[in-house]
Amino acid sequence: MKGIRRLAQDLNISIGTVSRALNGRTDVSEDTRRRVLEAAAAMGYVPNQAGRSLRQGNTNAIGFMIELGADINSNSDTFFMGVFDGVQSVLTRHHLDLVALPCPTDEDPSAYLQRMIGRRLVDGLIISATHRKDSRIDLLTKARIPFVALGRSMTTGDYPWIDLDFDGVARRGVDRLVAAGHSRIAAAVPSNDINLGFVFLDGYKAALKRHGLPLDPSLIMRVPSSELGGYQLGHDILSMKDRPTAVILNYELLALGIYRQLAEAGLQPGRDLAIIGFRENPVSRFMSPRLTCFRLSLRDLGIALGESLLASMPAYADAYPLGMVQRIWPMELIPGESDRV
Repeated sequence: MKGIRRLAQDLNISIGTVSRALNGRTDVSEDTRRRVLEAAAAMGYVPNQAGRSLRQGNTNAIGFMIELGADINSNSDTFFMGVFDGVQSVLTRHHLDLVALPCPTDEDPSAYLQRMIGRRLVDGLIISATHRKDSRIDLLTKARIPFVALGRSMTTGDYPWIDLDFDGVARRGVDRLVAAGHSRIAAAVPSNDINLGFVFLDGYKAALKRHGLPLDPSLIMRVPSSELGGYQLGHDILSMKDRPTAVILNYELLALGIYRQLAEAGLQPGRDLAIIGFRENPVSRFMSPRLTCFRLSLRDLGIALGESLLASMPAYADAYPLGMVQRIWPMELIPGESDRV
């Protein structure tokens, strides 16, 4: 408390104003906040976070739960690093910290989350890899813990979420391939019950119907969302008697595996099989032929997640008057050569 008193004296403002500025409260002007933070830095003042948390009954930390065993996560994927950067940029405005909560492969996600809630590690949560029916949503709702989901779910009730436009990717992919003359178009979907696969598949089916194309169940190909899954996908396609002439991928790393499988068979994407990938990532930019895929800013997505979560927390709702956010995140088509058969 002595440090706060000295700051208040040096700046000729009240102790309460100094405290609110250090805590990132929204009822302090940006000029005052800047003066307080600069003076605190010059003094070398560091708040006693443990004591503050005990007094306020909070942790000043936000958790981001990821499932290490989920198809959406891969050891070579950089998706969450980009999203984390955006989330933390929002939390930094309010002197909040981001805590990654990795659920191990051999543990039930709901049990893991229940344990984290019991330990009161964080004040709010971002959950990912949402499933068709996701008990974590019910758990967080009943516990009245602010949260936002990265991905929709069919779980009943209203809750904030932001989801990538899996439906739009499937629809635009089919439209593009049909315009190029394809009629046997395969769709790669996850081999588990993660909800993005259902959304993607619904978009694929709707697009086929709109173009008057029959739905062939053999062209719905379920594989793990990984490089190995893409390799398996390529093998499965090449093993079919009546092969598809094109395929739309629901996950970015599938492209690496299917490119490898085609190369081993002496075939080439864009010549022997049209491929539309999912998200552009650093690796896909160096693939040959250049992959047709979709682009989004992971950092901007993270910023939107952070702001959506804070909008649901009473202490920050005035700063983020967004209400309950339920948003489909747009993705931009980036034409390449992989779908030019």
